[in-house]
Amino acid sequence: MKRHIRNRVIGLAAGTVAFGAISACGGGGAGGGLDIADGGIRGTGSSVGPVSGFGSVFVNGVEFSTDDIPNREVESNDGITAEGLLSEGMILRVEGEWRDDGTGTAEKLSYDDTLRGPVGQVTADPSGAGEFVTLSVMGQSVRIDRQTVVRGTTYATLLGGSQITDHVRVSAWRQADGSYRAGYIQIINPDLTDIELEGSISAVDTAINEFTIGTITVQYDENNVSFGSGLTEADLETATALEVEGELNGTTLVAATIDRDDARRFSRSSADDIEFTATIDSSYTSSGAVGTRPGEFTMGSLTVRVTDETELDDGITLDELTEGLLIQVEGKFLSDTVVEADEIELRDGNAKVKGVISSSADNAFFVGGVEVRISSTTTFTVEDGSGISFQTLPIGTTTVEVEGVEKGQGADIFIEALKVEVDDEFADFDDRDQYELEGKLTNITSSSITILGVSIDAGPTAYEDSSQNEIIERFDDGELLILEVEYSGTGNDFTADEIELEEDDDD
Repeated sequence: MKRHIRNRVIGLAAGTVAFGAISACGGGGAGGGLDIADGGIRGTGSSVGPVSGFGSVFVNGVEFSTDDIPNREVESNDGITAEGLLSEGMILRVEGEWRDDGTGTAEKLSYDDTLRGPVGQVTADPSGAGEFVTLSVMGQSVRIDRQTVVRGTTYATLLGGSQITDHVRVSAWRQADGSYRAGYIQIINPDLTDIELEGSISAVDTAINEFTIGTITVQYDENNVSFGSGLTEADLETATALEVEGELNGTTLVAATIDRDDARRFSRSSADDIEFTATIDSSYTSSGAVGTRPGEFTMGSLTVRVTDETELDDGITLDELTEGLLIQVEGKFLSDTVVEADEIELRDGNAKVKGVISSSADNAFFVGGVEVRISSTTTFTVEDGSGISFQTLPIGTTTVEVEGVEKGQGADIFIEALKVEVDDEFADFDDRDQYELEGKLTNITSSSITILGVSIDAGPTAYEDSSQNEIIERFDDGELLILEVEYSGTGNDFTADEIELEEDDDD
């Protein structure tokens, strides 16, 4: 039950939150997301991130109206040609404007698969914690985690090591090490004539019209292949990563199109504003900077500059802007490759709770005593892939699993949900008072612990790998401790069945 530190946020301090009405049609809602003010224009340019809901399209906490786009068309060569074919979790580029009230107007939607094709090995988290599954897709390593939207199978099935004989469609972020982190994965029918491969290239030989991406040899006919984004055959010699679509024969991909990789999602538009969600490629550094708080990091192949005026939400500190962390940045282009950040918001989960919902209210519900709040970046899914909304969440009958960000507002501690997944079957009656949570330890005594605002009775026998006394000593010394707890109870009376301390695998 361990987790790599890059996928866990250490700073869990309070952050500001604004909430609005939740859309009945999907995961998001007007309001939520970034600062809410008087409805004035906040940005004009491009917004790139995973779709979190529909009834319009929700991206990066903004409800973008698509009424001005003829037939709500999506620019794509992957069969995703209209808004109705999009899914939560797909990484979408929206060009338009967004406002302080959390709404926006889309002028253009663009979508492109990252990978599409056969799967090799499916490997579950080797630690046994169940935090991720790794797929090999035509030699490319793809990480599926609990925030990934999964269609055509279930995360639990993948975690069980079930192999995939069909093809997959993947929408993902490329990591600094060349692997991918998926926002969306779908099982699709096999079609070796409709393959999409992205990755680092090597062994380029334009004399024989050939290069390599991982384990796949790419061949092309310079007279018939289509180059995209201003790419030419001469550019192959200096390119580091490319996208290829074509027909796969064994380990040879005959290219119909060759384009730059998915970093082009984040390219500068005719306007200078941008808001985008991606993983950090290289960690924040203040080396060579001047002033009180300037520095920079890279994500989406863009350099992001932090200034004295940059707002850090969700209790993020500069030291926590490390490689692999999923964040949202809003800012302005200073050049084609440099963005000055106005605001940085966490989009990686650092807390979770699992169990049946005991009650719900406006934009919030309770699971095992934990308050879960909904924002316009919340994605709702059912394990079997069917749709659900906040208004139709089951109360008292069905297990839900919440991944989100721990936040505080005054004395209230809660999870702001990033993803809510509902089981596709009713929970057994005897299991409806059983819960699991993970979060920061905020208080501990010889008989209780407090996590995510919930006080849980906990005697010495509940502790697993570490003793109660050790945890008390470390907590009293000021150490930030993350606990995973299995517990039971009703109302406000809860008892811990098992407590495990989350340690860093990298230590």
